[in-house]
Amino acid sequence: MPLINIEVIENVFSSAQKKEILEKVTETMVRIEGEALRPYTVVRIAEVKESDYAVGGKTLTAADVHGLQQAKAA
Repeated sequence: MPLINIEVIENVFSSAQKKEILEKVTETMVRIEGEALRPYTVVRIAEVKESDYAVGGKTLTAADVHGLQQAKAA
């Protein structure tokens, strides 16, 4: 049975956004695996402290991510 773990930096996504992630990832898996496995499809979001998350050796903060989101929206 599928277990999908998603790790994000804390304070990047709101509760509503995390709920949407959980719902959409579940729906995607059910489309692939079939409706019969919905009750057994587990999706989990774990928030990682900013100091524990790095890309290319550089710590990535929630503020960095918010800046990227705003730049993309512009």
